[in-house]
Amino acid sequence: MNGLTRKQQDIFEFLLNNHKDFPYPPTLDEVCSALGLNSRGSLHKHIKALIEAGLVESSDRKQKGIRLTEQAKQYLQASDESAGTPFVGFIAAGRPIEAIEQISYINIPEQIKTDKTCYILQVKGDSMIEEGIFDGDWVIIEQRSCARNGEIVVALIEKSEATLKFIEQYPHETLLIPANSNMSAMKYRPEQVEIQGVLVGQMRSYIN
Repeated sequence: MNGLTRKQQDIFEFLLNNHKDFPYPPTLDEVCSALGLNSRGSLHKHIKALIEAGLVESSDRKQKGIRLTEQAKQYLQASDESAGTPFVGFIAAGRPIEAIEQISYINIPEQIKTDKTCYILQVKGDSMIEEGIFDGDWVIIEQRSCARNGEIVVALIEKSEATLKFIEQYPHETLLIPANSNMSAMKYRPEQVEIQGVLVGQMRSYIN
């Protein structure tokens, strides 16, 4: 954000930090009101500077709103990455459980994740214990939509339930296979299963 005045930086940071609170791109009047500014003309000059810097742009609404550009959204992504790897909830190692995202961020060693987009899930269940994955462990998942047979994946079943299993894929059948000799493989039609990531790392706490 080199080249911006302090006021312009304040306005840009306000838009970054509050962009999700607006149901649509805010107008100049709405930004003025939110920032407690008296001069709409002065704000217009600052917004013009932000537009020239490629950080904001006018929306297509009749009452021209101000929205972040793709360049500006990179600051949001960088901010999220600096906060750590996203922890998005729980994954079943047993019967599938509902996939609910509860995003927070956890700092983890670089050595147990890849340079691709990764996220963290906490394991519930014992279907993967023979692979050393136990109830309460955290698993690091590389986000991708395809996997090789024999990899451990996060599989989303019927777009509603998620589970952690080995995968075997065939033209007319997809198998989700546990690492527990007391459990059987789950069989689905290929269109019933979406791969949401592949296991690349694991963490465990020994604190009761």
